Amino acid sequence: MTPVHATFGEVAAERRIASVPLSHVSVELGHLYMEDYEAGPDRLREQFARVAPWLATVRALWRERVPGGRARVSTCFLVDDYFSRFSTPAELLPMVLDAAAEHDLTIDYLARESACAHFEDARSGGVELARLVEDRLVDDPPPETDGSRPPVKETGWLCNGSRSPRTTPMQAMGKARPWEPPAQNAKRAHSIFVDVELWDERGPRRTWSCPFLAAVWQLLRLGLLRSDGHVPLPPVALDGGWPRDWDGLPAVVRLNPQAAPFSAYTTLSVLSPRFLPVELAVRTILSQVAVDDEVLRQVATRSESEGVRLEEELVDRISYVFI
Repeated sequence: MTPVHATFGEVAAERRIASVPLSHVSVELGHLYMEDYEAGPDRLREQFARVAPWLATVRALWRERVPGGRARVSTCFLVDDYFSRFSTPAELLPMVLDAAAEHDLTIDYLARESACAHFEDARSGGVELARLVEDRLVDDPPPETDGSRPPVKETGWLCNGSRSPRTTPMQAMGKARPWEPPAQNAKRAHSIFVDVELWDERGPRRTWSCPFLAAVWQLLRLGLLRSDGHVPLPPVALDGGWPRDWDGLPAVVRLNPQAAPFSAYTTLSVLSPRFLPVELAVRTILSQVAVDDEVLRQVATRSESEGVRLEEELVDRISYVFI
């Protein structure tokens, strides 16, 4: 008989989770709607004029926080090419970069919002970031839940507590059920109840909501997403000039060769106040996303080695300036 030699090992031990270079903070210099671009260069100049002082402040604060003052700060800009496609990259993006440069702002990385849903090209293959995050959603059931509420993956709706019970016609001789208010799970004295639509489906097509794509965007900037252990959508340099079509533009473009890494320990977004409800929804979503433990350990180990203390809750690593 021929002897058989078998080797046994833990599957988890064989997993290889790629690490990603990290800045200390990723600063989003803007996220504009189609009407902002249609308003022309003056609207862009106004945006960057308001942003510039805050970027300078962030750089100064991180120089004080990081031992040795060597803070790594990268900047990014997100273009909405998912819900609407205005103009072309060749016409629009030089206008954005010129308006930023007028206020001494350098956009290190430019990203497409559609890539937060699905992106496919010769460099990265097919990547569905939205599906990756959907698979990591963990329901946060309120106390004394009876299981009657369908899970978020069936309904496409996610909330941070208990919805008001649905009223139904009262049966004959039945007792009327009094109205009950919604309740937040982790409330402080009073509830702030949030119910977020993650997607809708019309026929075979699923359309992801703005808050869900913004949650994906935050996880991408924090360097916490992996696809089969690999880092999805690494930034790439633009090969040649701006393309005439949005689908010809890489998901994340590295514009500044000397830029600090795209992903970071923390993020800061400088946004218009109209994004307040969207970002409240983003924080609600992220509070129910389970990030890979090994990825979290990687980030924690590296931050500790640099003497940078990170908040345990992911949402506390995200900050905003609403102007």
